[in-house]
Amino acid sequence: MKRLDHLAMIVHDVGRICRFLGFVSLVPFFVLAIFQEWDMILPMATAPAAFLAVGYLLLLVPARDYEPPISIALVAVALAWFLLALIGALPFVFGLGMSYTDSVFEAMSGWTSTGFTMITTVDLTPKTLLFWRTFMQWIGGIGIIAFGISMRRKTQVTLFQIFRSEGKPEDLMPNLMSTGWRMWKIYIFLTCVFTGLIMLAGIPLWDALNLVMVAIATGGFTLHSSGLAYYHNPWLEILLIPVMLAGAIPFKLYFLMYRGKMDTLLRDKTVRLLLLIALAGSIIVSMELYLFNNFELTTAFRQGVFVSVSGLCTCGLQNSDVHAWAAIPLAVLSLLVFIGGAMGSMAGGIKVNRVALAYEGVKWWFRRFFASSRVLIPFRYEGRMLSREMSEMEISKNMLVIALYVFTIFTATILCLHLYITSFRLDEVVFECISALSNSGITVGFISAASPFAIKWVFIVLMWLGRLEVVPVIIMVMGISKGIKDELFSEPPVQAAASTNRIDDEPV
Repeated sequence: MKRLDHLAMIVHDVGRICRFLGFVSLVPFFVLAIFQEWDMILPMATAPAAFLAVGYLLLLVPARDYEPPISIALVAVALAWFLLALIGALPFVFGLGMSYTDSVFEAMSGWTSTGFTMITTVDLTPKTLLFWRTFMQWIGGIGIIAFGISMRRKTQVTLFQIFRSEGKPEDLMPNLMSTGWRMWKIYIFLTCVFTGLIMLAGIPLWDALNLVMVAIATGGFTLHSSGLAYYHNPWLEILLIPVMLAGAIPFKLYFLMYRGKMDTLLRDKTVRLLLLIALAGSIIVSMELYLFNNFELTTAFRQGVFVSVSGLCTCGLQNSDVHAWAAIPLAVLSLLVFIGGAMGSMAGGIKVNRVALAYEGVKWWFRRFFASSRVLIPFRYEGRMLSREMSEMEISKNMLVIALYVFTIFTATILCLHLYITSFRLDEVVFECISALSNSGITVGFISAASPFAIKWVFIVLMWLGRLEVVPVIIMVMGISKGIKDELFSEPPVQAAASTNRIDDEPV
């Protein structure tokens, strides 16, 4: 019975998310009416109709209201993200006649705020479908906050578990439900303000709105096949940089600023580290483009700075064909994309917080080698002193996620090399896999509409894994392949349960 209770809880959670998105996905109909694209009514209706039908159908499954293990929340969110792509693909199938695989790829790229595309004629695509792509990235950027609102009947503990399932710990929120609505207000406000900012570069309102929605969500879809090159506007690229950085900054800082703590942004260590990496990466990539690609200095800095910031923020916008880059600047860009933005932001990657914790952990480990076993070497994390056991647990979990990312990239690269024989260099294939797993979308052209069926599904899974930071998918696969492990669906002993709760209270 316990197993059935857990399965019912997963089904119920996914149903609530689908029902919520069923209503939210009606927003593109406003664009449809404005541009009078009446032939898009039926194709666009497939998404909200499917979301609502699946949502209400899943909610018919009776579920007991109780506090489930965090593993249940992880599995529910993992399944929900994949279901989003399966349903979000329908407008592309019926509106553009795309294959279902290409449509799922487009939808997964949208919901995960990645930026890869299977549409070859973007300029000829109906505006309603272009906005649907943009809207998916915008909603996907704020992600689990929207899902948390959809589960308003959940208890606070469960909501925090669901929120943490994307690797987005928040320690400041007394009430996730009320905070979620405030964050929506902040998100909409930032989108409106940045849209006005982009319009200062001479960009029309329609283009500016779409660019800001994908940039602040650290996505990468554009309205033209040639991307940002369509505009030939250096001012646009300059103004997009703060928008992308805004999406890579922890959202909790905007919440604190909303509450009047205006100096929080500049005093935050994570923000300063993010800006430092962005500055260093921009200078290094620009100089290497100048030295190894023989670009003019102004061209090298224009492309190097923009693409480096876009890469670090895991945003797919690019003003350069990185396929033409030499291996060295591409390698540095790969590292920036792999690092990604900050925890609690819209960005992907392993996050700068994990890089900082890994650095502090390595220092702590080596300091202990040179000290007597009787001397206690303290470890501080986020301003608090942790015990030796808790320190080792935090560092181990942190290193585990980084190791999983590296192993996933290595495995995906081997698969791609076996499944797709092309003229692309090894470093370009590695970069493309990193870009997919980090939900970036900057591309060298390896993945495209012409790619084999198997390669497309490899990248669909990579984008899905990257959005969930790998761990929830592993838990789900282990549960399915091993008949659902005991620790997932059985009541643990009292002492073990207490120990588990202490660990789960800490951010992954």
